[in-house]
Amino acid sequence: MQDRSFFTTGDGYRIAYRFDGSANKPVLVLSNSIATTLNMWDGQIQDLSQHFRVLRYDMRGHGASDVPVGAYSLDRLGRDVIEMLDASDIDRVHFCGLSLGGFVGQWLGVHTPERIDRLILSNTSSYLGPAEQWDRLIISVLQAKDMSATTTMFLNNWFPRYMLEEENPTIEPFRATLLTMQPQGLAGCYAVVRDTDMRRTIALIPNPTLVIGGQYDTVTLPSHSELIAATIPGSKLVMLPAVHLSNIEYSNDFLNMVLDFLLSE
Repeated sequence: MQDRSFFTTGDGYRIAYRFDGSANKPVLVLSNSIATTLNMWDGQIQDLSQHFRVLRYDMRGHGASDVPVGAYSLDRLGRDVIEMLDASDIDRVHFCGLSLGGFVGQWLGVHTPERIDRLILSNTSSYLGPAEQWDRLIISVLQAKDMSATTTMFLNNWFPRYMLEEENPTIEPFRATLLTMQPQGLAGCYAVVRDTDMRRTIALIPNPTLVIGGQYDTVTLPSHSELIAATIPGSKLVMLPAVHLSNIEYSNDFLNMVLDFLLSE
């Protein structure tokens, strides 16, 4: 992974990250979905890096980052981001997180709003209970002989059927990432979602916030995006006719929404 740099977190694990764009531009952090890597943003980097110094990273348990054993916590995922900023001498950033990355974005807005300028929460939720379903998924992925069933589940949750039925080259990098992912990394992040309920606390977020929902999202339902937008004071809600990975399915629309929000006065 020669395109990645590394820093070591306070609890002793290496996290992979990379910068794109000029060092004199404002910093935009992109935080990815569970079971993906920083490459899920490849389609937006050329355009975003014209305006921002884009900082992407592989969440712990994913990609080139270390895979600690056991359950992870949202506090730890949030601190990973703050420690990454500190290691790079960055005080304040825009932050865009999708799915699990949106969980991290909500945590940052609640706990470290002084480090965030504008916040984008895409295809995410403040609560995805009940806990029992996540316990079942943790057991399932750790006991499975390979990642094939998990790969099928995620792809069906992420993309519309027509993209999966065609020979679509957009899908194959996601399939390859899933098939080679370490089960412990996925199980650790399942525990994050299981243990998180921010339905009330996100009312504390003071940052200008854009919420992007997917009209056909069966994971983080449209109602979840609506609840987040209704709870965060002054936030703006937009809906795309997308399933879950809206930045892939509607790449241009997603990009335009992000740029309009971040570049507006």
